[in-house]
Amino acid sequence: MKIWHRAVGRRPIVTRLVLAVAGAMAVVLGLGSAFVFWRVDNALSSQLDRDLRAYREVAESAIGNGRTLVSDTPGQRYQIYLSNGDVAGGTAPADGRVIPRSVVRRVTRQGTVVGDVGHLFVAHPAPYRYIAASVETPDGQRVVAYVISRAHRDEALRELLLQLAIVGVLTLVASSYVGYRTARGVLDPVERFRVAAAEAGEGDRLPIGERDDELTRLGATFNALLDRVWASADRERHFISDAAHELRSPLAVMRADVEWALLRARSAAADEAVVEALTSMRSQVDRLVALCNMLLELEELRATPESIHGFVDLEDVLDELAGRWAAQVAAAGRKLELTGASMPLRAHRHWLEVALDNLVSNSLRYGAGTIAVTAGSVEDRVVLSVTDEGAGFPADFADRAFDRFARAEDSRSSGGTGLGLAIVAGVAELHRGSVSIDGAEVRLEFPRAS
Repeated sequence: MKIWHRAVGRRPIVTRLVLAVAGAMAVVLGLGSAFVFWRVDNALSSQLDRDLRAYREVAESAIGNGRTLVSDTPGQRYQIYLSNGDVAGGTAPADGRVIPRSVVRRVTRQGTVVGDVGHLFVAHPAPYRYIAASVETPDGQRVVAYVISRAHRDEALRELLLQLAIVGVLTLVASSYVGYRTARGVLDPVERFRVAAAEAGEGDRLPIGERDDELTRLGATFNALLDRVWASADRERHFISDAAHELRSPLAVMRADVEWALLRARSAAADEAVVEALTSMRSQVDRLVALCNMLLELEELRATPESIHGFVDLEDVLDELAGRWAAQVAAAGRKLELTGASMPLRAHRHWLEVALDNLVSNSLRYGAGTIAVTAGSVEDRVVLSVTDEGAGFPADFADRAFDRFARAEDSRSSGGTGLGLAIVAGVAELHRGSVSIDGAEVRLEFPRAS
């Protein structure tokens, strides 16, 4: 099993099934062929032994009476030997020994000896089987070797082996093909399920047929599961949306009250602690409002279909970005540099602008020096990068920077929500792109528009 696992364990299921069927069929065919060959070989050998024994009885009677027996059957002959192994007569040619001298000596010591000359799979001009035994003749005790040809038997067995091999190969090919078609028939619906699941959007279902079989029931079960998943996702979206909307109103009222309280005319002896408390409350309310807006944007981003993507010009996008952030960058004493030629990109303009706004906002809040926004292309990708002259992201934070509510330790008091980079990652995913961090640089990569 370990050898099988190492050899085919990582191959596709269809390949493993075909190899398993072919291997099992090869074993069955091998055992069946071996059994048929053994039965036929046993039957032919038994018939050959009966013919040889019958010829021996007739020839032995003639030799004992001093006569020479000439057989009418081709391939039957005998040869007579002296005790020293020399040929003394017989119907076999005198210049060709039937058995060697060593066999003559064995017969003299042990009695009857049976043997074969030639092999089924080794070429021989005239293969035969012999029986060597002592016979009392008018001239004294002699050793006689009785011979019968094996040529027809060996030829029949070789022909049988050839036919078994041809039938075995054809059967193996046919069974492998049937196994392949069967495996494909079983797994093709599974592959269709996989493709449909990979491309499924909200509300989509797996394509199931009308037959009442195991795969159809499996597809129906998965569709029921998808119904529950979509229903759960829908409830989650409604909950987040409703919660954010419900929070917005009281938060707006709270912020208005705080602003009103801070703007009221106060005496010189006004309690500074109250002012500080109201100021802190205003910052917390602002953070809650920003958090609600971010949650709503995340939910809206997740519900955006890819089919509404159009073509945008990156030069126009960067120009509008500069206009939106010019005042805030100047107020912070920073500088914003934008580099990029006119380049088409298939993208959802609103979400592309949201992603760039979040990156510029992060750089303005946590970075230092000039903020550089660059648009370019690398092979078949369009690359947007935002960087500054600050220290960049901590090395231990870069791997989880795009998780929701993830914030570095030194930025927890900055008022951020921890959702800006999560929205950037969502925008990259929406466009089948990617986002990465390298020090102070954040790179967005999108497929080039065709």
